[in-house]
Amino acid sequence: MSATTIAKLPRWPWLRAFLAEESRAWLFVAKSLLAMYAAAWLAMWLKLEQPSTTMITVAVVMHPHSGMVLAKSFYRALGTLAGSLFGLALIAWFPQQRELFFLVLSAWLALCAGGATLYRNFMAYGFVLAGYTAAIVTLPAVGNPLNSFDSAVMRVSEVLLGIVVAAVFSDLVLPQRLRVVLRQNARTQFARFIDFVRESTGGVLPRARMEQAHLEFVRAAVHLEDLRASVIFEDPEVRSRSARMRLLNQRYMAAATSFQSLHHLINRLQRRGRDAAAEALVNAYRPIGEALSPPSPARHEPAVLNRRLRACVDILPAHVAALRERFEEPSAQLEFDTGAALVQRFADELADFTAVEASLRAGNLRGSVERVHFRRGNDLAGAAVATLRTFLTMLVLAAFWLASGWAFGGSAMLLATIFAGLLAASPNPIAAATRTLYGYAGGMAAGFVAVFVLLPGSDGFAMLICATAGLLLIGPYLTTRDTLPGVGAGYTLGFVYILALKNPMVYDPSHFLNDAIAQVAGLGLSGVAFMVMPGVTGTQWQRRRQLRLLRGQVTLAASAPLPGLAWRFESVSRDLLQQVVAHTRPDSDESRHLLAWSLAVQESGRAVIELRQDLSGTELPAAARDTALAALDAVAAFYRTPDAARWRAADAVVLDAIYAAPRGAAVRRHLYQLRSALRDEESPLAAYMPAPELADAP
Repeated sequence: MSATTIAKLPRWPWLRAFLAEESRAWLFVAKSLLAMYAAAWLAMWLKLEQPSTTMITVAVVMHPHSGMVLAKSFYRALGTLAGSLFGLALIAWFPQQRELFFLVLSAWLALCAGGATLYRNFMAYGFVLAGYTAAIVTLPAVGNPLNSFDSAVMRVSEVLLGIVVAAVFSDLVLPQRLRVVLRQNARTQFARFIDFVRESTGGVLPRARMEQAHLEFVRAAVHLEDLRASVIFEDPEVRSRSARMRLLNQRYMAAATSFQSLHHLINRLQRRGRDAAAEALVNAYRPIGEALSPPSPARHEPAVLNRRLRACVDILPAHVAALRERFEEPSAQLEFDTGAALVQRFADELADFTAVEASLRAGNLRGSVERVHFRRGNDLAGAAVATLRTFLTMLVLAAFWLASGWAFGGSAMLLATIFAGLLAASPNPIAAATRTLYGYAGGMAAGFVAVFVLLPGSDGFAMLICATAGLLLIGPYLTTRDTLPGVGAGYTLGFVYILALKNPMVYDPSHFLNDAIAQVAGLGLSGVAFMVMPGVTGTQWQRRRQLRLLRGQVTLAASAPLPGLAWRFESVSRDLLQQVVAHTRPDSDESRHLLAWSLAVQESGRAVIELRQDLSGTELPAAARDTALAALDAVAAFYRTPDAARWRAADAVVLDAIYAAPRGAAVRRHLYQLRSALRDEESPLAAYMPAPELADAP
């Protein structure tokens, strides 16, 4: 049904949505089948040994969005070349020492599986390919090492042909551009953030609302980076915008942190009865809301908002100075000065954010921009477990193969290699392996029908398509069903792998059944390996480790070199939170606890970085500088290993640093913000505060 027809169904919105979803699914199925059969025909025309390898490559690489296909193809090509080169080197090193050969191969496969757990998106897939391509090249040549080079050339040719075919069909046949999704997500993120800031200018934001907003900000930032990393393969225009898009995301994260820090400070002042200072800061903050409130048609136009925000930045110093005149007490002045500095910093960062968004929308890409990167937060312990599990699995299989002389041990080992890497980063690898096994078994059953019932009576490539298309399309269609993750991919791999198209085709029932048993055994063993040595992704143990890594970002902020530290802190802390929250139940106590820690880390870590920047660029008395540095060390020590004794030490040293710093110095305001955050009775830090301190104002 065409899109025009679907648009004419206003009475049944559910039907319109269903038909739209089905049309996208069947478009993907059609493109996948066309690409797989075109790849098989080309492989046969080029006289490649195993056209099925080319078809499998197409099946694995295909994705509804062309940018995803190109990104996947790029990393698959890199992994294939790396694995092939290593396989050739391995055959050259150990042509006749099978024990050493399998030991080194198992170590390589394990390292590739561990590397796959450290990266997001399709970079992880490059590691998986580097592992099992080495197995594809070397395992068939174990008994005849002289053919290893020819085998490597043939496998690389088959895989690269599949990559090229998948990229061409995805990019030229009714392409669904990922850049459209990226543009929509970026504009939605911009509009939501602006609306939230505008609506919050009235004063206090409840803690629960701030936590929810923080989670939304984190997910938006990480998702935007994920999309950008894939779209750069699709569109040269997006590649030219990539540096600005990274800078946009960094400006967004920095503004979000300043926004949250400001509202935390206002909330704390109100809770402690410092209403005058809190009200003055709300008044100081109000011009930003006015700047973000142009007439309705332009409320989300970044160029208009940028002009108004620049004007707001210019008037803020005088506005803040007038509000400050009502405070005579030094403590009240320090409270107000700290909040006013946050207001002005937030206004500057918001103006920078809208400026980058405006330049992207206008297509103004002249000149260079600040180079920033989105760094990921990784837990090496999870990679170590994946590495050890894969190493032991491969060793067990290799030992069984050597001891038994099993003719099809190579197939079992190859399947175990593939899925040990693919499932290593899954939050529930046993369930994923089970679903994939169901799909794989179904694909092999369909492959048996195709090979021994339908194909023998056919002649020519057209008849090959007619005999297999009806069974093959089940796999790509199941891939589009979110309720059956892994089943569709397993079915397609099982069908194409057991179909074993060769040039020429061979019909051997005993070989077919033995190969099927070996493949099921290899896939099953990869699932058993996860039972014996469970994965750590999403476990309580890993969440505790990731929380420690998250808190450790404050220690990083206090000790790492300053160049590039701000964007590194903002991106790593958000990526860590996204990882850990993804495996907790929404709105649960654990999820709230993690969000509360993340907010504390964002505020304290950013304050530490600002303090260090001021210390590096300001002349201070030696005593004041030494005390401020001691305060940094004490705060870092508390976040590294939080307990009541370290909290008391950090609280006391920061207070000493406040008294030692000259009045009016910027470092004094950052120190006050740090102590205010330490004494936030609604944050997780309250658990380490002595009971009498909970009621005290900083």
